[in-house]
Amino acid sequence: MTTVDTPTDLQDERLRGRTGIRGAIPLLVDRVRSGDLGVLPVVAGLVVIWTVLQVLNPIFLSSPNLVNLTLECVPVGIIALGVVCMLLVGEIDLSVGSVSGLSSATMAVLFVDRGLPAWVAVLAAVLLGCAMGWIYGQIFNRFGVPSFVITLAGLLGLLGVQLYVLGAKGSINLPFDSGLVTFAQLAFVPPWLSYVLVVLAAAGLFASGYAHARARRRASLSAVSTRFLLVRSTALLAGLGLVVYYLNQTRGVGWMFVLFLVLVLAMHYMLARTKFGKSIYAVGGNAEAARRAGINVKAVYTSAFVLCTTLAAVGGVLAAARLAAVNQSSGAGDVNLNAIAAAVIGGTSLFGGRGTAFAALLGIVVIQSISSGLTLLNLDSSFRFMVTGAVLLLAVALDSVARRSRVSHGRA
Repeated sequence: MTTVDTPTDLQDERLRGRTGIRGAIPLLVDRVRSGDLGVLPVVAGLVVIWTVLQVLNPIFLSSPNLVNLTLECVPVGIIALGVVCMLLVGEIDLSVGSVSGLSSATMAVLFVDRGLPAWVAVLAAVLLGCAMGWIYGQIFNRFGVPSFVITLAGLLGLLGVQLYVLGAKGSINLPFDSGLVTFAQLAFVPPWLSYVLVVLAAAGLFASGYAHARARRRASLSAVSTRFLLVRSTALLAGLGLVVYYLNQTRGVGWMFVLFLVLVLAMHYMLARTKFGKSIYAVGGNAEAARRAGINVKAVYTSAFVLCTTLAAVGGVLAAARLAAVNQSSGAGDVNLNAIAAAVIGGTSLFGGRGTAFAALLGIVVIQSISSGLTLLNLDSSFRFMVTGAVLLLAVALDSVARRSRVSHGRA
């Protein structure tokens, strides 16, 4: 069976023999020159945003505000994680806000009005989101309707269903003493356990990198050195340890944020280490080439729709739990746009085939940082929309420039 080297593999081969810490820097420079910017723009932008907001208001980087920031990131961040899947296959879902709103309304009706156990109501809401994605996939594959049109129709239709489900009263309050609300508002990781999780994260990073490097060496490919893996894991340990220590000065790390991180890591593993994940990138890069390579393109599209709407349902449920209420505006407003913007700002390409799960995490941190910072400055939402729009435009412009750079570099 003939294999095709990816651009990254070819870059790695050009740097064979310099796979230690000194070799990682030229590799990074080479990738940037070829247009593979990765997360560098969003990280640099985040540093600038945090610096400016901290100078304008010293409360911004305080421990209490950062704890609130992490919790506020979760609902829309999980929705953005699903949007990443859609963008990777070169499609879009405009209905994620409506899916989240209908799912939260369904959960609230079953839990509060019908008296079902919370876990049954949550499961039903998530399954509803999953079913919507499957329906989208069937319409897309069988009839060839563009995803833009399908999900735009879903946005309008599901909003109507949400209003019907809520009925005349229009809103439902969740019990404050329920486990669902407690999880979203009051559940925090014990300080000692948070440090244990940090150690496990660093150890997991080293183990994953070591296994990947060993597999590449067995295949006669270049791989990073063990020393580099140790330095990287130590840096993660120190960085996360410092963050956790700072957050623990007040309430600490919320379990809801831990759930978000687990979902991001699970999605990253799926995309980077599984055959299905590689199929998603292949379809997003060139659907026809992927089909000729034997990939079931229709199944990949359907799976992307299902993942997107399922995560939207999870995000909607957590948003309701965070507010302890569901109403007619749940999932409306800027939820849709912020989820899509977070995925793009985080580095996921609108052209398909490029991006990672960490795009959702980084993108939503940027958006929520802007929102939190401007709120502390007593500026209304008009400024937040303008600033977020400018950041989104800049992210797309960088993606377009990087894409042209990759094309010209490939020709060279």
